[in-house]
Amino acid sequence: MKFCAKVEVRLKPGHSDPEGQTTKQSLSELHFPVCSVGVSKAYEIVLDARSLSLAKKMIDEMCRRLLANPVKDDYFFQIEEA
Repeated sequence: MKFCAKVEVRLKPGHSDPEGQTTKQSLSELHFPVCSVGVSKAYEIVLDARSLSLAKKMIDEMCRRLLANPVKDDYFFQIEEA
């Protein structure tokens, strides 16, 4: 079966986010009342797996091994049948 996963990778709390800070500053200069900006990466992955539980295990391993740095990143994902 095919499954579609949406993965979001973002910095853990307390880690510096220079891109988010620069974006916040730019939005403030444009007179938007922005309190904070956080930048994250989004991935959409379509994969073949025998079951939803296997697809979840595969996506979790992809995140741990490549998509997220466990020292500084948190990741979240949702999977549905494609």
